[in-house]
This record gives sequence, C-alpha cells and structure tokens, in this order.
Amino acid sequence: MTESTVEQTAAALRAVTAAVGEAVVGRDRAVRLALAGVLAGGHVLLEDVPGLGKTLLARSLATALGLDFTRLQCTPDLQPADVTGSFVFDPARREFDFRPGPVFTGLLLADEINRTPPKTQAALLEAMQERQVTVEGRTFPLPPPFHVLATANPVEYEGTFPLPEAQLDRFLLRVDIGYPPADEEIEVLRRRLARRTEDTKVPPVVDAACLAALQSSVEHVAVDLDVIRYCVDLARASRDHPSVEVGASPRGSQAVLLVARALAVLDGRDFVLPEDVKDCAIPALAHRLTLRPETWSSGVSTTEVIAELLTSVPGPVTTRS
Repeated sequence: MTESTVEQTAAALRAVTAAVGEAVVGRDRAVRLALAGVLAGGHVLLEDVPGLGKTLLARSLATALGLDFTRLQCTPDLQPADVTGSFVFDPARREFDFRPGPVFTGLLLADEINRTPPKTQAALLEAMQERQVTVEGRTFPLPPPFHVLATANPVEYEGTFPLPEAQLDRFLLRVDIGYPPADEEIEVLRRRLARRTEDTKVPPVVDAACLAALQSSVEHVAVDLDVIRYCVDLARASRDHPSVEVGASPRGSQAVLLVARALAVLDGRDFVLPEDVKDCAIPALAHRLTLRPETWSSGVSTTEVIAELLTSVPGPVTTRS
C-alpha cells in the first residue's frame, strides 16, 4: 500500500471506532479487537457476564460499518430452519419457494449462542466456514460481506449447551469484555442521563463496498519471516504445554497472523510488529485449547496458558514506533 492509502484506510477505521465509541463507553480494546476480526474477514465471539454491552457493541459496529444487521435470539427451542430459512409451499403457484432465514445478512448477531441446542448451533457451521447454507439438498450462497458476532454467557450453566470445539474454532477471535473502571462506568450513566432515552444512535460511517475495500487492504500488509515464525512458535508451544491436552492447530497460528495484520492497518501501518501478535494472541488462541481434566479442575484457564506462553516463547525484539 502507498503511504496515502495507509492514511486513508486508517482514517476511515478511526472514524468507525469513534462512532462506535459514542455508544459503547469504556470498551476500546473490545471494539478494536472486534473490528480487527471483521477486517480480517472472520467471526467474533463476545463472551462475558450479562450487562456489559456485548449486544450494544455488535449492533453499533454493524451500523457504523453500514452492514445489514439481523439479531437472532438463541433459545432452547430454536430450530436449524429458524437460522438458515426453509422451503414454503405456495398454493397459488403449486411450488415450493425458499424463504431466507436471518443468516442472510451482512452481520448476524447470534445472541446467547450457548442457549440453543447443538443441532441448531451446527446450522451456523457451514455458513460461517463456507459462506453458504444448504437446505434440502440445495445450496444458497450468502452475499458478502457476511460476519457473525455471537455472544455467550459463561456463568450460567442451566439450560445452556457449551459450544463444541469444531464451532469454537470457526470463530477467529473470542473477546472477553470485562468490567469497566469506575470513571468509565460513571460516564455510561452520565451519557444515559444526557440523551434522555435508552436508545443510542450510531451513524453509518462506511458502507459494505467500502468495508470490502478496507478488508482487501489487509492483504497488502507485509509480514516479516521472523514474525511468521513467532506466530507458529506460539501455536506449537501450546501443543507441548503440560496443562494442555489439545493445542492450537495451524488454523490458530493463521488466525493470529490474520488479526495481527488487521491491527497493523488499524494503527496506520502496512507491516506487522511483534506487538501486534502479542495483542491478539490470547483472543485468537485461548478458545482453541483443550485443557487436561486435572488442569481444568484446578481452576487454570486457557487464557492463563497463552499469557504464560507470551512470557516464555521468545519473539523478534522490536518496539512500537
């Protein structure tokens, strides 16, 4: 990319981030990672306790990016056809017509995805991986761009269905929101009083065509061989960690690389720094690990494992410029 192209891309992305930040207070890191996931062409799982703004973040990001937005409230009685769509008989024409489901959109918010049974969760697998759905032997492509932002509540277990490893692996990133600091929580309340309504309005900053151009710019980000090797070393180290039963696959190392390139674009660079890899290693790798039973029962998390690897696995020595 030329210097002017880098600046234009970074300026557009700063505008998107600022627009989302008007509605989502104190979630800069989560917004940055979610936007990087979309830029890298992937899907993002937002996981944390209720009331931290996961749904608001997804809706605000979709609006700022100018994408068609559909919210799918996941419940235990949700059927696969409720996601993909189904054939409906038209008596006047005596034919079956396909009626698209909510998955035919630009950004699908699968709210509380772990509340719907595995059969319905699996209906999203083909859409997320292949950007298409198959209903009764017929395949229907999903119009690009298509992204899934799913939310999950990790503290309730009654009436929930944990996501299988195959579906977790389809998410490019898993982002933990976290509680805001006191001053940012005060700002949330102050803004609510100032606008005198529960609704928040986020203006569209770009459109789907512009987003496609922004996504293509990520493919022009240069990556040094030492940085590529660092991504691979982190993934391979997870496979040899004594607390891990199944480590990150090559898809994990590729996820780190893709998101690191998107983070570089967000910072106005056309090259990746090792710090970009460190910034996204936990959300890109932690959900791809399976811990040994004795490790899991002792309270050690996959996040802690990746954090440990970031301190023990040597990488290229550079600093942000």
